[in-house]
Amino acid sequence: MAKVNTFEENISEIDEIISKLESGMDLDESMKEYEKAMKLITKSSLILEKAEGKVKKVMEKNGQVVIEDFE
Repeated sequence: MAKVNTFEENISEIDEIISKLESGMDLDESMKEYEKAMKLITKSSLILEKAEGKVKKVMEKNGQVVIEDFE
């Protein structure tokens, strides 16, 4: 089973790809790296969406602290 990267690992790998692209490479290699980065961005977005669903906000209602799902 393939290892699932954390959000931070994905961002780090995206940064590495950006550095490679900025340093210059041939078009085919650039396209492969770009596609890889886009897949990592999609995976990272999904991780953020899942985290957002878990985030709770604390609100004060009528003097009491109420924990609600993040909207």
